[in-house]
Amino acid sequence: MTTTAAPVSVASQPELLGQTVVLIGGSAGIGLETARRARADGADVILTGRDPERLRRAALDIDARSTAAFDATDPGALARFFDAVPGQIDHVLVTGPGPSYRPLLQMTADEVRDALADHVVLGLDVARNAAPKMRPGGTLLLMGGTGGRKISRDLGIASAATAVLPPFVAALALQLAPVRVNLIAAGFVDTPLAASYFSKEGLEARREELRSTLPIGRVVEPADVAALAVHLMTNTALTGATYDIDGGQQYVS
Repeated sequence: MTTTAAPVSVASQPELLGQTVVLIGGSAGIGLETARRARADGADVILTGRDPERLRRAALDIDARSTAAFDATDPGALARFFDAVPGQIDHVLVTGPGPSYRPLLQMTADEVRDALADHVVLGLDVARNAAPKMRPGGTLLLMGGTGGRKISRDLGIASAATAVLPPFVAALALQLAPVRVNLIAAGFVDTPLAASYFSKEGLEARREELRSTLPIGRVVEPADVAALAVHLMTNTALTGATYDIDGGQQYVS
């Protein structure tokens, strides 16, 4: 008589267990969904944003370790935040600011400078303040867009503003090594920020257009981007690169 041993089930350990993830702009949209995903994968998360009440609700929703309400584009406030974070940081995601779609000839010189520099300056300020506290192999993730791949009257300065980010991220990855730096380039993602650019009717029309034209047959959601962000945190071979997530939008628009 022979006996067959029962298979042994080996539970995999959460990949972010014991790690700390900071979400700059973590109270809604992509930042909050990334925090939720990271938390489910074992991480402690720290949320920042401008609205204290929205941060409080988000923190309760996902059981965040802590929150900090401040304007991340204020260099002094950003420096004070990172100085106050206890212990080491493993990963940082920066989600803002949003793009500007104003007609080029209606923009002032200061508005053009801000639109072109906002993401780079914020990314550099975050890198400068976070890097001394980050563990080797950790990740700084910046958000950009696929708008830089095409030029149109409707996009205005946004094409130039997004086009500058891939070489900036690549250069920053060399400067910060062994901390890794990557860029997520998103198309339309169904977030409160994206909704703010449309009327109620216009938003639903845009969603329906994407459902009918995108190769994936649906609209990209914040959870899709969060899944990519957490993958970039856990795959330690990835740095200096740009990762598109637009459901194929740039090929059919």
